[in-house]
Amino acid sequence: MHSPSLLRQRSRTLVIAAAVPLALAALADDVRVRRQLDAARKDPLSGLPGRDDLIAYTDRLLRTGRRDRVHLLMLDGNGFKAVNDTYGHAAGDAVIRTMGRRLTAWTAGRQAQAARLGGDEFAVTAVLPPASDLADIAALREQLQQPLTHDGLTLQMTVSLGIACAADLPGEDASRLLRGADTAMYKVKTGEQAFPYLATRADAYTSTVNGRRPGRPGTHLPAA
Repeated sequence: MHSPSLLRQRSRTLVIAAAVPLALAALADDVRVRRQLDAARKDPLSGLPGRDDLIAYTDRLLRTGRRDRVHLLMLDGNGFKAVNDTYGHAAGDAVIRTMGRRLTAWTAGRQAQAARLGGDEFAVTAVLPPASDLADIAALREQLQQPLTHDGLTLQMTVSLGIACAADLPGEDASRLLRGADTAMYKVKTGEQAFPYLATRADAYTSTVNGRRPGRPGTHLPAA
């Protein structure tokens, strides 16, 4: 006859053994749900997250000791509408997918994150060493501008790129850096400044029309 203490020990063992599969199943469900939520936040065409994720990521970096190495880049495709109008939306989608893949490849292995903001507008936040930051950014621009082949066509890609360095904008948050990078990009796009152009505090505080930089599509519309 088994002693009461031995029976209790075996009972506890059985309870634990039964609980382990349940715990593992709950953990698997949690991982699956997290992956589904992560996938839902990403743009299905480019595979990149959106503005909110980029802002949150940038603000986290700005609170670290590496703040002065944080760079926020604003990227805008040139001639994207012409690709859509000339070759169709499938070609335009191919451009967006290619941009997403190239940005994902560049951020891999770096402390960096890329995002699609909408249309052919993208942004990247990266921690870059001061000795090579502009060279690294120029290399990214060069990679993004490589031609791509779609349905037997060779599509040329050019990108306007603006840069906001946290070191140049002490105390500013991610939204302000993004505003500066956006203004810097627009100045490069319009030829007012040559690449590489780094946003100033004045760029970061550019006034907006209906929440958008003056000159961007939609600024002519009446405020809601």
